[in-house]
Amino acid sequence: MAPTLYDVKPEPGDLIEIYRGSYQHWAVYVGDGFVVHMAPPFEGPDAGSSSMMSVLTEKAMVKREELWDVVGTHKWKINNSLDEEYKPRPPRDIVAEACALVGQELPYCIFRGNCEHFVNELRYGKAESRQVRKAGEAVMVAGVAAAVGLGFVALAGALFGAFNKKDKNNQ
Repeated sequence: MAPTLYDVKPEPGDLIEIYRGSYQHWAVYVGDGFVVHMAPPFEGPDAGSSSMMSVLTEKAMVKREELWDVVGTHKWKINNSLDEEYKPRPPRDIVAEACALVGQELPYCIFRGNCEHFVNELRYGKAESRQVRKAGEAVMVAGVAAAVGLGFVALAGALFGAFNKKDKNNQ
């Protein structure tokens, strides 16, 4: 299946979300068919859910590449959804800063400094990742569910123990 443009051409400063299986890769459109993105030096467009090396790396390169080279065969869309929460910076400032970072090696952390943090910092001045936030919320929900489950088991055990003790006292 070919990449999807959704009949909308990106404008300079737009954020591009690329679906790569179990995660999304992010880039910022800088015009003339090019994007700037942060990726491990060895990651290519065919990186997918099997490419876990990006989780293990501590450094990433800022690259300027053609949109279609970065997208590869994956689906993608323009995603400026945080515009509802934050005011975007002027496109010329986004593009100038993105292009000035090209070629630099930056610290990379999947939780605090990934490609989504990078592009949101450029567009909004806020390093934020909804992927990380959603993953954190899922972990919290699972933790609460586990705690509630353990609490229920402890309560049931206490009640069962109390009933057993009462039964023994009545014999």
